[in-house]
Amino acid sequence: MATGMSLTLCFLTLRHKRPKAKYIIWPRIDQKSCFKSMVTAGFEPVVIENVLEGDELRTDLKAVEAKIQELGPEHILCLHSTTACFAPRVPDRLEELAVICANYDIPHVVNNAYGLQSSKCMHLIQQGARVGRIDAFVQSLDKNFMVPVGGAIIAGFNDPFIQDISKMYPGRASASPSLDVLITLLSLGCSGYRKLLKERKEMFVYLSTQLKKLAEAHNERLLQTPHNPISLAMTLKTIDGHHDKAVTQLGSMLFTRQVSGARAVPLGNMQTVSGHTFRGFMSHTDNYPCAYLNAAAAIGMKMQDVDLFIKRLDKCLNIVRKEQTRASVVSGAVGNKAEDADIEELALKLDDVLGDVGQGPAL
Repeated sequence: MATGMSLTLCFLTLRHKRPKAKYIIWPRIDQKSCFKSMVTAGFEPVVIENVLEGDELRTDLKAVEAKIQELGPEHILCLHSTTACFAPRVPDRLEELAVICANYDIPHVVNNAYGLQSSKCMHLIQQGARVGRIDAFVQSLDKNFMVPVGGAIIAGFNDPFIQDISKMYPGRASASPSLDVLITLLSLGCSGYRKLLKERKEMFVYLSTQLKKLAEAHNERLLQTPHNPISLAMTLKTIDGHHDKAVTQLGSMLFTRQVSGARAVPLGNMQTVSGHTFRGFMSHTDNYPCAYLNAAAAIGMKMQDVDLFIKRLDKCLNIVRKEQTRASVVSGAVGNKAEDADIEELALKLDDVLGDVGQGPAL
């Protein structure tokens, strides 16, 4: 099972331990599988909106605790938090959330899909378990070990609970994901995998530097998201123009040029997922101040990959701007022609009126 279904299995295991529970507290992250994992398990997600701090979207701890008190701890299955995610959202405040869960005796499940490759994300989980409560954390195999899609690792600090999750799975499962990881790790070795983790950190710094230079060259800026160790974002204010067409076009242009990891996020996108409508979908909040482009430094990325991405992004931005300029010139010309036609028509009407006055009243 991949990450989404693995999270569902965790929730179904907790169902037997908390029979009165019907809600899952969930600080918002705009990825469909996260939301669907809770709905598929038969629970009602309680969405906690993030708060804007500078450019970053961070966990609203007061809203989380207030919602727990409102619903009652016994009616809450768990708190479902997230580590690595697309900027400008940053990892949840795991330590504080873990303390809240411990204080109210509520299980805590962490979506760590991208986080295994980040020492910072893993440190957050360790600290959360040390000062509070974290029952399980789930990570994706393909995102962290460069293997085919379709597997996940469910881990935790409570062995009996992890065994209960394992026993919940009905029937048999494919051994392919486990075999893929085994072959990959045997090929890389411990030192080889650690080298990839070290290179990823270096590539994140390099990507940040290059993306900042490109943003400044196009009168944009790199969003300041120091708490996100994997993903970056740059504004798209100069091409947004209060509509999402240009932003969407940029995203599609990058995708057709084999830049598959970047996301162009327009403003005000509406999306309904399992009956719940999200405003500003993909931006993790209802009203982020500007449209932006995401880029991430994932494990396996090389310097030449960053250089090629920056080169293609630069070309795409130039093409979009040229098309916008051409469109504005054409619309301006059309507008001028229409204005001239209106003036000419008004002049003709005025001539008709003056002609009628000069002729006097009709007999």
